Amino acid sequence: MNVFLLVWSYLKSKPLNTVLNIVLFALGIAVITVLLLFNNQLEEKISSNAKGIDLVVGAKGSPLQLILCNIFHIDFPTGNINLKEAEQISRSRLIKKAVPLALGDSYQSYRIVGTTSEYADLYHLELAQGAWWNKELETTIGATVARELKLNIGSTFQSTHGLAEGGSGHEEQRFVVKGILKQTNSVVDNLILTSVETVWHVHEHAAADSTERNHEAHAQPDSSFVASRLIPTHPAGDSTKEVTSLLIQYRSPMAAIQLPRMINGESKLQAASPAFETARLFSILGVGVEILTGFAYVLIFISALSVFIALYNSLKERRYDLAIMRSMGASKSKLFVNIVLEGVVLTALGSMAGLLLGHGILMALGTAVEEMRKAGLTGFVFYSAEWIILAGSLLLGMICALIPALQAYRTDISRVLASN
Repeated sequence: MNVFLLVWSYLKSKPLNTVLNIVLFALGIAVITVLLLFNNQLEEKISSNAKGIDLVVGAKGSPLQLILCNIFHIDFPTGNINLKEAEQISRSRLIKKAVPLALGDSYQSYRIVGTTSEYADLYHLELAQGAWWNKELETTIGATVARELKLNIGSTFQSTHGLAEGGSGHEEQRFVVKGILKQTNSVVDNLILTSVETVWHVHEHAAADSTERNHEAHAQPDSSFVASRLIPTHPAGDSTKEVTSLLIQYRSPMAAIQLPRMINGESKLQAASPAFETARLFSILGVGVEILTGFAYVLIFISALSVFIALYNSLKERRYDLAIMRSMGASKSKLFVNIVLEGVVLTALGSMAGLLLGHGILMALGTAVEEMRKAGLTGFVFYSAEWIILAGSLLLGMICALIPALQAYRTDISRVLASN
């Protein structure tokens, strides 16, 4: 009889034990797979979104919040900064490029970002349709925004304060879609880009309409500033204008040493390094990841122990069958391979089921959870590390089956047959 058919027949004879071992193993592998997919994709997204940005300058507050808000657009601003102060920073010889961001409003929870054309250069953005914004209230939107909100060239909409839906809106100020960006698989896919002047105009109009409007940080224009040379329509040092932040590129390595110290120590502003803050974020998240990983390893250990016990107990029940096989010409090595294959097949089925389950869980979360969908986290990716998981599972199955297989190898035919 073919050894694989023999192994399969033995596994089918104990369906409850077989299914239990596979499920236990699959759960452990699924947890590890989800963590692997989530961590790797998150690192890739963070790396791509922060690429080319050496420093973020904004109002005093939490540096991590400053990074999360102005690069990843998943938090509220720490406040706004005066145009004059932003101009002074941007004129530094240590700075190669200073890209302004003006935040504060959104549409259907997708953030509206006031900026300049240099923001498009920073992310190497390309148009899929239409044109770049040119006048006030014109917008160029990300691919995800266009797809999820079913916006086309010429579509109009009105913004609301903050990021959450249901905030107070600017009913008389309607934005128009002039262009749609190509898919970038970055945070830009979830943004609505417009000019800094537009953000100023919308909020100046709102202030004129109602002096009682709430001006809390999360409801203020998260305007990001650009130097007067980038926003020439307003006089330099205009004290009535504010921006949320500056995205800065260094001119030389020396700037990394001097500029943050100068800004944090000699001004009312705050400078935060994306590289440093994202590393700190991962160290915070790492605690939870380590706990979940430990839980997954416990599940796998329990599953491996269960496989060992199942094989060991089944060996006692099958001593007579093994003796008959030996008497019919089966070699010791064939019996050894037979038992080892049982362990390998069990763990192989469990690991493959776990990998599929892990990908399926992330697919479901990516569909059901809006934040994950916006972040572009998906189960439709495969990493080379998953081959290592599969290989490790097969090796574990072999180890679990090793002792029962050795006992099968040493089976005394005459003694077993005599006892029956």
